[in-house]
Amino acid sequence: MSSKSSRIANALVRSGALKFGMFKLKSGVMSPYYIDLTWLLSSPRDFKCVVDIVVEEINDVLSSGRIDKLASIELKGALLLPSIANKLRLPCLVVRKEEKGYGITSRIAGGEVKKGDHVLFFDDVVSSAKSKLEGIGPLEELGAKIATILVVVDREQGGKENLEKLGYQFRALITISELVNTLFQSRKITQEQAEIILDYAKKTLRAQ
Repeated sequence: MSSKSSRIANALVRSGALKFGMFKLKSGVMSPYYIDLTWLLSSPRDFKCVVDIVVEEINDVLSSGRIDKLASIELKGALLLPSIANKLRLPCLVVRKEEKGYGITSRIAGGEVKKGDHVLFFDDVVSSAKSKLEGIGPLEELGAKIATILVVVDREQGGKENLEKLGYQFRALITISELVNTLFQSRKITQEQAEIILDYAKKTLRAQ
């Protein structure tokens, strides 16, 4: 197992961000696991671990391309974004899910998007990629170029393929299969838990 996979897997388990059970996703589909990165807020060690790995990944993107700003959509990815941006010394923006009815009503919080800005879009997980498209839409309408879409976990439910078909560069720190196999090899989860999730991932990807 790679050091990166092990570090992410351990951080998600220690913090409680990875949960087992039956959960209803935004799409309405039921899932035998759920990843909630808000739990990293109560575990500074694991929060720092995930942020540091994201920073490493973005530095790799920067080594071969231009990034002017970072962006995320509320809520989960946006909770990590300021810490990531601070380490990289890059400005960051948060896309609201809808316009406010008071104050500054724009869907973009934290600054402005200039035409031609190269923006890396960050979020917690990707399933079908519908919410990613909802997040990058307002940025593109203002003239931004989405350089890369980066998530912590790829749930392997067709999101990567959907985004790449549209021409976006996609990166994930870890796939759900890599995450589960890493945890099983280190005896952090049972064989039954691993098989349930791996079987679910295979079935949902085939269904796309």
